[in-house]
Amino acid sequence: MRIDINSPIEPSTGTILDDTRIRSHIATIEELSESKLVLLAHQSRPGLEDFTTLEAHSHRLAELLGREVRYVDDVFGRAAREEIFRLRRGEVLMLENVRFCSEEVAEEVKSKPPEIQATTNLVRKLSSYVEAYVNDAFAVAHRSQPSVVAFPMVLPSYAGKLLEREVENLTKVLKSNDKPKVFSFGGAKAKDSLKVMEKLLSKGIADVVLTSGMVANVFLLAQGKDIGEVNLRAMKEKGFDSLVEKAKKLLEKYGEKIQVPIDLAFKRDGSRAEASVDEMPNLMIMDIGIDTIARYSNIIENAAIVAANGPAGVFEIKEFALGSQELLKAMSRCRGFTVIGGGHLAAIAAKQGLREKISFISTGGKAMLLFLAGEKLPGIEVLREARGYD
Repeated sequence: MRIDINSPIEPSTGTILDDTRIRSHIATIEELSESKLVLLAHQSRPGLEDFTTLEAHSHRLAELLGREVRYVDDVFGRAAREEIFRLRRGEVLMLENVRFCSEEVAEEVKSKPPEIQATTNLVRKLSSYVEAYVNDAFAVAHRSQPSVVAFPMVLPSYAGKLLEREVENLTKVLKSNDKPKVFSFGGAKAKDSLKVMEKLLSKGIADVVLTSGMVANVFLLAQGKDIGEVNLRAMKEKGFDSLVEKAKKLLEKYGEKIQVPIDLAFKRDGSRAEASVDEMPNLMIMDIGIDTIARYSNIIENAAIVAANGPAGVFEIKEFALGSQELLKAMSRCRGFTVIGGGHLAAIAAKQGLREKISFISTGGKAMLLFLAGEKLPGIEVLREARGYD
């Protein structure tokens, strides 16, 4: 079973800081409690500080399940295959970080169709030791990688309970006739957010779009605001300045449907300081301001459906978590159907004790964005074909 337990980790200690994604697979694992279950997962990607083994993940999963989860520091080599062969009914084995395998991350492989990816050593060797494949990893469903798209080419394949819940709830956001529908886009995925925004607005799905984080900075520039050299430089480094023309066109076409911050927060002399977007200092933008928080919160509370992706500010610093926290609190007060996506918002909601007050928490960040944009996700498409899902 392909799962996504990619978790925030403290690099110096290897401590898992949030186990939301690990918890999200418990229902599917319990459903398969009479099986010999082999788990395939990843943590981060090569070159990053938190690219590490899955040993700690296996221990945490065992604690959550209340039973042993065996771990082997191998993916498809002899050690892994021997451990799979020794499995007894009801036992769970977690293989090593699949991204330790070059075939999983190589562009030359990922660019090939699933039929070709199915000829990799990873798929050929593992598929000969198992009888079926389950994909429960919505958060990587947008990726074309052997562990996500190739096994359905050679094995009977199924969607896990988490994957089914994700598709069901996100489809509800898109297809429900309840209004108003509010979408909140924050964080640093500005390019993806603008793509989704354009689709939602052009199809008449979104009634209001709230912007914050780097997404808001793009729209502030599109409005002709002076965001300061320090912020402009940060945007150019990420290539987001190229999105300004697209943002201008969206503003011209959809006007008041797109809400842009009216004030922002900065770090001045070690403390939080706020200013109107018309009087911004040349300091790094760290969060949305109080007036924007109040305006956005009112819109959210009165919505029929709210979907949010990405934090409103630099939430890792206490003084600048305010925007993200308050928007989530507004969602918790909303009587409509509420969805949040991405690990950051899920972690903030958990810390604030708001998880139970949000209708659905998606494990996907980019996968959720692309699904809402109407993109076909490779991991889901291969299952549709394999199982005849509609």
